[in-house]
Amino acid sequence: MDPFLCYPEAVPAEVLLAITEAGHPYRCVGSVVEAEADEGGATVDGWAGAVIVAGEDPADALAMCRALRKRESPVQPLLLVVGTEHLADLSLREDLFDDFLVTPLRTVELSARLAAQLVRLGKAVGSQVIESGPLQINLETYQAAVEGRVLDLTYMEYELLRFLASHPGRVFTRETLLSRVWGYEYYGGARTVDVHIRRLRAKLGEEHAHLVQTVRSVGYRFGLS
Repeated sequence: MDPFLCYPEAVPAEVLLAITEAGHPYRCVGSVVEAEADEGGATVDGWAGAVIVAGEDPADALAMCRALRKRESPVQPLLLVVGTEHLADLSLREDLFDDFLVTPLRTVELSARLAAQLVRLGKAVGSQVIESGPLQINLETYQAAVEGRVLDLTYMEYELLRFLASHPGRVFTRETLLSRVWGYEYYGGARTVDVHIRRLRAKLGEEHAHLVQTVRSVGYRFGLS
């Protein structure tokens, strides 16, 4: 079971209790450098999620959020804890976290929000479904449906959609998608990705084709807007 990253090293007991109740271990770090280090077998790519607690100056906490978001595999879910006096500091920075809570913390609220994010990403212990907007992906039956309509997908179309939907908002180059979806030993060209994206959009239908978005000169991402 991948651990949750907690920042800073001395986080409130409510945070550790909520993570434990979600069925995950945790590791507390005191800096971005420490978070990126491979210590105890836990790498940034292996984090199950993160809870970042801002102190008197939220700049350090936001810097940690930014560092985790900039990774090739961004840490998700990422929950930020701030004081009411720092709510204004979050303006226009919503892309740095998935949800936020205001101190004083209540374990029941943190547990509920954490559980909701894990379910959304298909990371909850025992979770078999990824839900994002009109899309539902059943990880047990290898089926995807949009607004209840089951999609007739090939295995690789399913894997491509599952991978993108598991990282909403994250942009992936064609080369990264080839290595992460098809595998490092696949020698097909980038055109393979374009062909599968085109087929995937056709099967999603005109109304939902926008779920798989093109980022010009970069690659593709999954998004609801």
